[in-house]
Amino acid sequence: MEKGDKEGDTNLSEVGATRLLHLPSISLKGDTLFLALTIAAATSIIVIMALLIIKIYEGAAPVFNRFGFSFLTSLEWNPVEGMEAYGALPYLLGTLTTSAIALIVGVPISLGVAIFLAEIAPSSIRAPLSYVIELLAAVPSVIYGLWGVFVFRFWVRDLIEVPLSTYLGFIPIFSGTPYGLSVLTGGLILAIMIIPTVSAVCREVLLAVPSTQREAAYSLGATRWEAIRIGVLSYARAGIVGAIILGLGRAVGETMAVTMVIGNAVGPAALPTSLLKAGQTMASLIANEFNEADPVSLHPSALIGVGFILLISALIINVAAQLLIYRVRAKGVVE
Repeated sequence: MEKGDKEGDTNLSEVGATRLLHLPSISLKGDTLFLALTIAAATSIIVIMALLIIKIYEGAAPVFNRFGFSFLTSLEWNPVEGMEAYGALPYLLGTLTTSAIALIVGVPISLGVAIFLAEIAPSSIRAPLSYVIELLAAVPSVIYGLWGVFVFRFWVRDLIEVPLSTYLGFIPIFSGTPYGLSVLTGGLILAIMIIPTVSAVCREVLLAVPSTQREAAYSLGATRWEAIRIGVLSYARAGIVGAIILGLGRAVGETMAVTMVIGNAVGPAALPTSLLKAGQTMASLIANEFNEADPVSLHPSALIGVGFILLISALIINVAAQLLIYRVRAKGVVE
């Protein structure tokens, strides 16, 4: 038995040694395969983005060739056969205006919510309130749109638009008849929609700030607000900027809720010269007209052209945001 055991141990040792001899080659093949898969995954994003831009541009090429640069600067939008004229300027400005309203109204509220949850609220309130905010982020945009049409627009008309029109109507941006379906209502519904996203990201950013930042501020005699402003917000500003950009991205691309409350004006009437008049965004224009576009006319190509401008605008916003975050981080490192 002892001799057999020794022979068995010898065989096992030989097998193990043989496996060990082959292990480096197996590991090398695995690393090579893993590297190839990660490179393919990273490259696929670039390929998908390139194909998306190329295909959308191909769809928009007929209207670009017909109208040239005036497609970006013209106010006209007439899909009638024989009288076709297309210009995207009112919808581009409508998108920028509603997004600006959303950021002006939504970001301060979001930051206040995040500061309360991260720095002030007791733990018994922090958890349930955070859960409610996360639930709001998951609400479909069509629900916001329905609430906006049947409830919110009347609040905006009676509490905001009527006083603005009555007392500040001599100012062009507050002129017009209050109706509730307006650029202002579209911007405010967007502000409500971006609050959960921006506040949730800001809260996580503030919670990630080291406690030493607060302790250092308190040791210098800072009050609670001063400690938050100097020790926390200044440290987390890069992340806060990133959260704001996330909110801007949602505001620019949001479709259904805005379509239901903005009034859907077309042509020169859609130019956002007043916050109280009906308007149109690029996304809402596509959603409203694509199903009714005559496939043999330039109308589908014009809508795809608007989509191409929306895509390029989103890319420019994201690139600018990344550059801004990079500059803020670099400045923070230098300081």
